[in-house]
Amino acid sequence: MPRYLISFDDGSMDHIPAGDWPAVGEASHAVVREAKAAGVWIFGGGVLRQQATIVAPNGTASPGPVPETKAVVGGFSVIEVPTHAEALAWAARIAESCRCSQEVREIMFDPES
Repeated sequence: MPRYLISFDDGSMDHIPAGDWPAVGEASHAVVREAKAAGVWIFGGGVLRQQATIVAPNGTASPGPVPETKAVVGGFSVIEVPTHAEALAWAARIAESCRCSQEVREIMFDPES
């Protein structure tokens, strides 16, 4: 069954007033609980706001993100659903709960993973 990455950019939730964070957290956790109950949830979470470290093919590490990259992931969900339309429906629920737009991308199937 296809898996989808639903994600948003770091900073996409910066418009939310501090007093609204408890309600946003509960709303987003409610969607996660619903996705788990529906059997579509694989994994997800927020990404701490920090500078990434880039590890090159030779193993050397350097500060990141890659300079030409402007947007970085701020949070993500991985779900497994039968259709793209169903992935979009879950993304809409996530977008409403966390008050920011979501990007939806199908994950390539890899029989080794």
